[in-house]
Amino acid sequence: MSGRDGPDGEHRLVGLLQRTALGELDAFEAVYRELAGPVFGLVRRVMLDRAQAEEVTQEVFTELWRLSARFDPERGGVRAWVLTLAHRRAVDRVRSEQSATARMEVAGRMAPESSPPDDVAEQVEHRLEREKVRRCLRRLTDMQRETVRLTYYTGYTQREAAELLGVPLTTVKGRLRDGLIRLRDCLGVMV
Repeated sequence: MSGRDGPDGEHRLVGLLQRTALGELDAFEAVYRELAGPVFGLVRRVMLDRAQAEEVTQEVFTELWRLSARFDPERGGVRAWVLTLAHRRAVDRVRSEQSATARMEVAGRMAPESSPPDDVAEQVEHRLEREKVRRCLRRLTDMQRETVRLTYYTGYTQREAAELLGVPLTTVKGRLRDGLIRLRDCLGVMV
């Protein structure tokens, strides 16, 4: 067992996390250097897409920066706590993607029944609109997109989304407002 994995390594991580909670960037960087590999490895095993795994890893460390003061060494080790955050975030992302895919499949199955099969122009128009919405969603920041996805596509309330994201309700409302404004502007919707 190396010094990093033993009691001394854990004690060092606890100290670094406590300093991170005080806003010390060098301590956070040291935690990142030590745990980025294990976090990414865990997230990558949960998620198929490497780019999304990288995004989730970044979100985990953003969350770690915000929540470092909440860490309680009496309840477990730093490494286990951070890997638990990573696993939860990765599973939430996979579930969110699965829900979005399922909704799209349902919408795709419903579309032909709701319109005559020979109305090709209308079907093409709907497909173009869906692609435009997807393109505009990709222009949002990761946090705005995740907030919009949780509240509009998965059906969570703003309060539930705030709890899932580990941020204050006002932050979710702000991200949602800003994201919807950007979507409106991108889509060219007149209000």
